[in-house]
Amino acid sequence: MKKLINSVDNVVADALAGIAAAHPALRVDLENRVITRAGGPRAGKVGLVSGGGSGHEPLHGGYVGYGMLDAAVPGEVFTSPAPDPILAATTAVNGGAGVLHIVKNYTGDILNFQMAAELAADEGIEVASVVVNDDVAVQDSLYTAGRRGVGATVFVEKIAGARAEEGADLAAVAAVAAEVNERSRSFGIALTSCTVPAAGKPTFTLAESEIELGIGIHGEPGRSRGPLRPASELAAVALDAIAADLPLDGDLLVMVNGMGGTPLLELYILYQAVAEYVAARGGRIARNLVGNYITSLDMQGFSVTACALTPELTRLWDAPVDTPALRWGR
Repeated sequence: MKKLINSVDNVVADALAGIAAAHPALRVDLENRVITRAGGPRAGKVGLVSGGGSGHEPLHGGYVGYGMLDAAVPGEVFTSPAPDPILAATTAVNGGAGVLHIVKNYTGDILNFQMAAELAADEGIEVASVVVNDDVAVQDSLYTAGRRGVGATVFVEKIAGARAEEGADLAAVAAVAAEVNERSRSFGIALTSCTVPAAGKPTFTLAESEIELGIGIHGEPGRSRGPLRPASELAAVALDAIAADLPLDGDLLVMVNGMGGTPLLELYILYQAVAEYVAARGGRIARNLVGNYITSLDMQGFSVTACALTPELTRLWDAPVDTPALRWGR
């Protein structure tokens, strides 16, 4: 294993120290492992908290800032954070208008965020939760009951964050988050496995010309394995799976996402194939992201996420955002 780390035991702690050094607009509580905006909560604004296992950067800490999250809670690599730091984050961002938990559909995340919400309620903090479950690849996996939560998490955090920034109440912010989730679908493909530092070896093995179709962000198995094919064909595999569950014939927000080890050159080749596929079916990519937004350590591969836009969702997507990983309009 070749990793740019100091020690296996301190990977997350050292990364959090680096985030603190790199981004003075954030506050990093190294003891509780919580990342929040500098300046504390804004009175009367709904707070947004998300989190999960580390290894998916820039998700979630890279999305803390104006127009997105108020706090992120990173666990150990591919491991849900415990309820106590989630509670600490919830308390830290409470401005009196309640807090929304944005939770990816993984069993550990669901249980620990639910427990933290119950503890917050005991302290008089109103908490609503939205579970992201956009992955159409498999119905159940090693980590989930139902569909996995993957790329749509970025869309939910951005659009719900914009709604909260406008001063909407907790019910309205939760409603738009749920709407984005319902209107979004994702599918991922892996060319290689990832290597978890604590394991010291790849999570799974693929032959030189073999790929995994429908991979999860922790290296979970997908639908099947098959031979490596041209990028245009792989894009079609992903989009065929999405289109079976979500019509691609209107205005769309589309993300072509790298899994951590894929060159941007290749992601643009994939994006061109995605754009041609959508156009051929009467759709229009009105907004897009191309790059690494929700990763799986050093995995080579990609995912496609599509969201069926409305004028209101487009307006909220376009609203100003200022975070380490997304920034426009300010």
